[in-house]
Amino acid sequence: MAVQQPGRGDVQIAFVEGFIAMRNSARPESPSLIFTPAEWGAFVSGAREGEFDLT
Repeated sequence: MAVQQPGRGDVQIAFVEGFIAMRNSARPESPSLIFTPAEWGAFVSGAREGEFDLT
C-alpha cells in the first residue's frame, strides 16, 4: 500500500511475516522501519486521534 501526498513524501507499507514494514518510496534503498502489530496499532490509534497533527 502506498500513500501519496504531494510535498509530504510517500511511504510504502507492507505486512510481512507478522510484522509491518514502512519505507520511503522515494528512497527504496534506504532501510525500512519494522513494527510489531502492537506498535503499529498504537501508531494508527495515535494518528486517528490527532496525536501527530503538525498543522
